[in-house]
Amino acid sequence: MRFCLLIMAKSPVPGQVKTRLCPPLSLDEAADVAAASLLDTLEAALDTPGAVPVVALAGIVRRDDVRDALAECVVIPQRGRTFAERLVHAHADVARFGMPVLQIGMDTPQVTPSLLESCAEFEEAALGYALDGGWWALGLRDPLRASVLHDVPMSQTDTGLRTFEALHGLKVNQLPILSDVDTMVDARAVAAQAPGGRFAATLATITTSRLAGASTVDEVVAR
Repeated sequence: MRFCLLIMAKSPVPGQVKTRLCPPLSLDEAADVAAASLLDTLEAALDTPGAVPVVALAGIVRRDDVRDALAECVVIPQRGRTFAERLVHAHADVARFGMPVLQIGMDTPQVTPSLLESCAEFEEAALGYALDGGWWALGLRDPLRASVLHDVPMSQTDTGLRTFEALHGLKVNQLPILSDVDTMVDARAVAAQAPGGRFAATLATITTSRLAGASTVDEVVAR
């Protein structure tokens, strides 16, 4: 089965992504972590059987590695003032492909092609809750049904539940619960789940560099 794998992404520009990781990370380090997360996500998407990867992108890409990866996908601009509006518009923009849509973000670099392929097997809708109360994946047979997200407050501890409630009338498959990367605790947990990816390697490089530059026990603990 062919389906649109819609990825909501933001260009990894220092000061504009993963700022909740700062401190302890610098803005440049947080951008490197975000880039690694996006690259792992794109690799999994491109390797997913039946998937047509479409990236709804915000911002200007300034990194060659990200630009090269995006060149293998269909890229569309994000439109809208709020995140909810951008989600609704992105789903509407890909409706022209005439395929079911599985939408994810760039904050779950632990996803695998097999996981994404299985998540796309739904009749009407699918929802994957995140550990923080939000959601990491939304599947819709008819992407125009994403219009209900207009009335769902985003980035709250009940966003997942309120999204499920907004999908009333649809048969909603429950997808696996994942942790997305918002804090350093999240980042370390996700890196442990996918130790072979760019995300884990980038986080390990940053940690090693910081430990090498620490001169006291207190600095090691702080870093």
